[in-house]
Amino acid sequence: MALVLGFVVGNITGSKTPAEPGSDVAAEPGSNAPGGPMADAERLPVGNSPVLGPANALATVVIFSDYQCPFCSRVEETLQRLRREYPNDVRFVWKDNPLPFHDKATPAAEAAREAFAQGGNTKFWAMHDLLFQNQQHLDRADLERYATQLGLNMTRFRAALDGHTHNAVIERDKTLATAVSAQGTPNFFINGTNLVGAQPYEKFKELVDAVLARARTIQPRSQVYAQMVRDPITAPGAAPTPPSQPQAPQRQEDPNAVYRVPVGTSPVQGPANALVTVVVFSDFQCPFCSRVETTLHNLRTRYGNDIRFVWKNEPLPFHDKARPAAQLAMEAYAQGGAAKFWAAHDLMFENQQHLDRADLDRYATQLGLNMARYNAAMTGNTHDAEINADHALAQQVEANGTPHFFINGRRLVGAQPEDAFVRIIDEVKTKAEEMIRTVPGTTRANVYERTIANGATGTVYLPGGAAPAPAAQNDQPDENRVYTVRPNPRAPFFGGANARVVIEHFSDYQCPFCSRVGPQVAQIRERYGDRVKFVWRDYPLPFHNNAMLAAEAAQEAFAQRGNAGFWRFHDALFENQQHIERADLETLATTQGLDMTRFRAALDNHTHQARIRDDMAAADATGAQIGTPAFFIAGKFVAGALPFEEFQRRIDAALAAPAH
Repeated sequence: MALVLGFVVGNITGSKTPAEPGSDVAAEPGSNAPGGPMADAERLPVGNSPVLGPANALATVVIFSDYQCPFCSRVEETLQRLRREYPNDVRFVWKDNPLPFHDKATPAAEAAREAFAQGGNTKFWAMHDLLFQNQQHLDRADLERYATQLGLNMTRFRAALDGHTHNAVIERDKTLATAVSAQGTPNFFINGTNLVGAQPYEKFKELVDAVLARARTIQPRSQVYAQMVRDPITAPGAAPTPPSQPQAPQRQEDPNAVYRVPVGTSPVQGPANALVTVVVFSDFQCPFCSRVETTLHNLRTRYGNDIRFVWKNEPLPFHDKARPAAQLAMEAYAQGGAAKFWAAHDLMFENQQHLDRADLDRYATQLGLNMARYNAAMTGNTHDAEINADHALAQQVEANGTPHFFINGRRLVGAQPEDAFVRIIDEVKTKAEEMIRTVPGTTRANVYERTIANGATGTVYLPGGAAPAPAAQNDQPDENRVYTVRPNPRAPFFGGANARVVIEHFSDYQCPFCSRVGPQVAQIRERYGDRVKFVWRDYPLPFHNNAMLAAEAAQEAFAQRGNAGFWRFHDALFENQQHIERADLETLATTQGLDMTRFRAALDNHTHQARIRDDMAAADATGAQIGTPAFFIAGKFVAGALPFEEFQRRIDAALAAPAH
C-alpha cells in the first residue's frame, strides 16, 4: 500500500489554488505551531523541492527516493503513519535519486516534476502516489495516463518528457545525494540525522521523538532546521565509540600552509601591485557568501591600496540559481571589465532572494549591458568554460564549500568575523614587505606570484595524528589496492582485444583535466600497442552541462563507425572542448561523414544514455573516490592527469606481474 500523500494535501488545501512549485504547504488549520517558515539549511537545503506539511514544522524529513525501487514503495506506509501521528510537527521534502539500473525511474521522476511545475505540491504528491501505487506500470503510456487522470496540460506534459525539461533538477538532487553520502534508496535525513533504508515505523518514531525533543529547546523556532542540520543529533541506538578504545586524534591542517591559487584572468578589485591578494571562491545564492560581503567591504576600506580581491566562481550544485547568476556576472565582465563585474556582483548579493531569469534580465538592463550579447550568453552558456575552470581549481586546492578564501595563499574557510581576516592579512602583509626588502627582484607587482610559486595544491597537514578518513581527502589512493570494475564488453577501446592488462579509463568531455591527460593517453597507445587494452568509460559530471550530450554523440559515432570512428570523434571533442553544444556536435558529425538522420535521432531520443549511466554506476560501485579523469590499471586505481612516467611505471608493473 502506497502513501496517499497527495490526497492528504488535497484535503488540507480544499479549494485553494495549488501551491506554486517550491512553496511550502501552509500550516494546517488547527495547527498550534506558532511562527513563520523555517530558515533553510546550507548542507541539506529544502530549496525548491516538493514539500508536504507545515512550513514551520519542527522536524523536516528529507527523502531521497526512486519510484521504481521496491524498498521505497515499502516504506511509504510508514511515512503515511508518521504523517497521521505528527500532523503539525513533521514535514516531508522530496529529493529524486533514480538509480541507474532502474530504467523507468528517471522518466517517472520527470513526470512527477512536471506535475509539480503545473500544479505545485498538490499535483506533485498526487502524481507521486499514483506512481507508487502502480509501480509495475511506469512505461511512457502509463505516465501519460496518470497525467490525464490528474488533469495536467498534456501538450506541456509530453513536451517536458520529450525534452527532458526537468533533468537538471533531478541531477542536482542526485549530486546532493552524493554530497551527503545518501547512497542507495530510500534514504532519509530527519533534521540532518541520517536514517537509511525501509526501516520499521518504530525506528522512525524513535528518531523523530529525539529530534523533536532537541528542536523544542531551540529559539527562535525558525532556526530549528538550519541549526540542527549544522549540528545533527546522533540517531538513537547508534553505538558510541568505546571509552577504552579512543580514536586517534585526526591530523590537523597546517594553518600557515601556502597554497598555489593563481589569479589568472579572473575579475579583480584593487591594485595589481597590492601587498595582499585575497582569492574568493563564492556562490551568488549562498547565504553565507552574502553574509561575509560586509566584512570584505570593511577590509577594502581598512587596507586601501594594500589589498586586492580576486573572484572565483563556485556555484554549488544544489543552488539552482547560482550558475545563471555567475553567467550574468561573467558576461558583465566580458562587456565592461572589472567595473561592470563588480557592479553585477553587488546587485545580485543585494537582491539574493531574486535571482530568477527575469531578475537577471532586469539587472543586465540596469547595468547597461548589450542585451543581444547578454541573451546569447545566457542561452548558450557562453561562460561555462570559465566557471568550470574556477570549479576545477577549487577542487585542486580542496576549496570545499563556500565562501572559501586564500589570503596570499593562506586558507580561511567560511563567513568568519573580520578579526579572523585581519589576523591573517596582517601576517601575510608583513611577510610581503619583508620579501620586497630582502629578496632580490621582488617588487609589489610580483610579490603575490613569488609568494605562491611553490605553494601546495593539496592539503598540508601538521605532523602527528591519524590520517583523515578516505572520503575527506583527495590524496592519491593506495596504489596496491585492487578494485573490481564491472566490465562493459561493448565499450570503445584501443590496443589488444585479449590483452592481459586492461586499463579502464573514466572520463568527461568537458573536464579540463581530462583534456590535459590526452597526450599521456596517446603515449600509452604508442608505447604499448596490443600489450594493453585501453577501454573508454563515460563519466560525465553533473555540473558539466554539455558533457552528457557529448558522450551520447561519441557513442553514436561508435555505433556507426566502430572503434576507429569513436576515437576520431573523441579526439575532435577534446580538441574543441569549448565548443561541444548541440550545434557543434552536429557540425562535427557532418564533418566526419556520419549518417545525420541516425545521429540526430540518437541525440533526440537519448539512445545511448542508459549505457553511459551504466558506466557511471560501474565506477561508483567500485568504492573508489571517483573524479575525472580516473583510471583502473589491472584494477589498481589512478586518479588525475599524472605525468606519463607515472602511468608507465604502473603499467610496466602490471605487465610484469604474474598472470592469475
